[in-house]
Amino acid sequence: MALLAFEHVTFRYPGAARAALREVNLAVEPGQFMVVCGPSGCGKTTLLRHLKPALAPHGAREGRVLFEGAPLEEVPAREQVARLGFVMQDPDAQLVTDSVWHELAFVLESLGCDQRTMRVRVAEMASYFGIQHWFHRRVDTLSGGQKQLLNLASAMVARPEVLVLDEPTAQLDPLAASDFLVTVHKINRELGTTVVMSEHRLEEAYALADRVVVMDAGRVVADGAPQVVAEALFRSESPMRAALPVPVRVCATVEESRADGRADALASETCGAADRLPLTVREGRAWLAAEVAAHPPTRRALPDDCAADAPSAPLAVELEGVWLRYERDGADVLKGTTLAVPEGSLFAVVGGNGTGKSTMLRALCGIARSYRGKITVLGRRLKDWKRGDLFHGGVALLPQDPQSLMAKKTVRDELEEMLAHRGLSAEQRATALAEVATATEIEPLLSAHPFDLSGGELQRAALAKVLLTRPRLLLLDEPTKGLDAAFKERLARIFRRLAARGTTVLMVSHDVEFCASFADACALFFDGGIVAADASRPFFASNSFYTTAASRMSRGLFDNAVTAEDVVNLCLS
Repeated sequence: MALLAFEHVTFRYPGAARAALREVNLAVEPGQFMVVCGPSGCGKTTLLRHLKPALAPHGAREGRVLFEGAPLEEVPAREQVARLGFVMQDPDAQLVTDSVWHELAFVLESLGCDQRTMRVRVAEMASYFGIQHWFHRRVDTLSGGQKQLLNLASAMVARPEVLVLDEPTAQLDPLAASDFLVTVHKINRELGTTVVMSEHRLEEAYALADRVVVMDAGRVVADGAPQVVAEALFRSESPMRAALPVPVRVCATVEESRADGRADALASETCGAADRLPLTVREGRAWLAAEVAAHPPTRRALPDDCAADAPSAPLAVELEGVWLRYERDGADVLKGTTLAVPEGSLFAVVGGNGTGKSTMLRALCGIARSYRGKITVLGRRLKDWKRGDLFHGGVALLPQDPQSLMAKKTVRDELEEMLAHRGLSAEQRATALAEVATATEIEPLLSAHPFDLSGGELQRAALAKVLLTRPRLLLLDEPTKGLDAAFKERLARIFRRLAARGTTVLMVSHDVEFCASFADACALFFDGGIVAADASRPFFASNSFYTTAASRMSRGLFDNAVTAEDVVNLCLS
C-alpha cells in the first residue's frame, strides 16, 4: 500500500478561471525521494500543501488525498504533526520562537513530550544537523541558510515518516543550498524518511531523486526515474528541457546534433541509453572526457571577454568606501564597500546569505543610510536627490519579498496604482498596463488576488509593478527566485530591452547560472564588501565554488566555458 496517494484530485481556488490541479493521480511509496518540478504556476505548491491539512489552500476540491489508505483529513491532528513534516520556501515564514533551542523544542512541547524525551531529541537533532555551535543564538541573528537548516531540524525532531519541502533552497546561496540538499538526501538515505520536494533549481536536486514528477497547468505530464524523465522531456522538446541539469542538457544536445535530429539521438553510442544519461558534474566530466577523446574539437577555449578591454561608460552607480550599520552599537553590515556599475549594463552581485548584498541595495536608494563613504546614483550624490525625484523615473527597487509591494485586492489594481498619478489618459494607462502585463506574462493573473499567486507568479507581478515606474536604475533582489527556466530566458530579454533604452540593471542573485548566461559583469560580495569584479565569463571561469555546473564539468578540458551552450559549442567545433 502506498504511503501517500492522490486519487483524481482536482482543485480550484475561489474565483479562479481554471483549476490549479486537474485529475492528479500519484502514489508515493515509503522511502522514496520524489522531486516535483514544472513551470511557475503549474500547481507544485498547491499539490504539496494538500499533504499538510493545516496548510491546505482554501477552495473547491474533488478527489481524495490518502495517508496509509485513509483520507488524510481524518488522520488525528497530533498524528499529522508527528508523522508529516513540512518545510516552506521562505525561511522566516516558519520560525515561531525567539531562539534556536526554543525552536527545536517547540514541536515536541506541542506534542506533549516529557522533559527527558525532549532533551534527548533536541540534543540529537542539534548534533545531527551541526547546530550545537549556534544552539543558544537568537533566530533573528541567523543567516538564511542557518534558518532553513533550523526549519529542517525542527521538522525532523518529531521523527516524521514523510518530509515535504516546498522549494526549500529558493532563498539560499549556492553553497548553502548544496549543503541543505546533501542533508535532505542524508535524511532520506540514512533514516528512511520519505521525501517529497518541489524545486526550480534542479542542478543538484534532480540527481538526488529516485523519482521525478513533472507538472504543467495542474496536470502530471511526466513521472518516472530521473534519466527516463529527462529523455522524455528532450524527445518531446518540452520547455522543461532548459531546467534539466547541465550534464543532461550538454550530452543530449551534442548527441542530437551529431545524429542530425534522428529520433534515436539520445541512444547514440557516446551518450548511451537513457539510464546512463549523466546527471551529476562527476558523471558529466566522465562523459565529456570520452566525447573529447572520440571527437577532438577544433578549439578548446573561448575568449575571456575581459571587462578591462571594454570601452568605458558613464557610471550609473558608484560606491566609495561605504560603511553602514543598522544600530548605533551594532556590527557593521557594509564595511568599506566600493563598486562601480556602468550605465546601460546588467550587473550581478553574488555571495553568501547574510554578507550584506541586500543592505547595499537598500543603501543605494536611501532606505538604509550609511554613516561613512560616498554614494553616487545616476550622476548625482545620493544625499543631493530629493526623495520624490529619486523614485519617479529614477530608481526602483524590487525587494526579496515581493509580497511587501502588494496591498490591493487584485493584480490589476496593483498595476493601476502605479499609473494613477502620471497624468495619463485612460487609453494610455490601459496601453501601458497591457504592455507590461504581456512582457511579464501575467495577463491571466490580472484578476487574481496577489496572495493567491505562486511564488514565481508573484515575482512576475511585482516586477511588472516596478517596471511601471520607468526607472533609469533598476535594483533587483533575487529577481529569479521562484521563476522557471523558460521565463528566466524571457526575463533576460526584458533586461536587454531595458538596457538598450539606457536603463541600468543591478541585481543581487544566488542564481549563478542566470548570472553567467546573461549578466555583463559580476562581483563577489563577502564580509560587507566587494572582493572581486569582472566580466561574467572570466569571473565564473576563475572561481571554484561560486561558479556554474558547466564550468566545473568542463574545467581542464575546455577553457572559459561557463554555460551549457559554451560546452556544446566547443564540443561541436
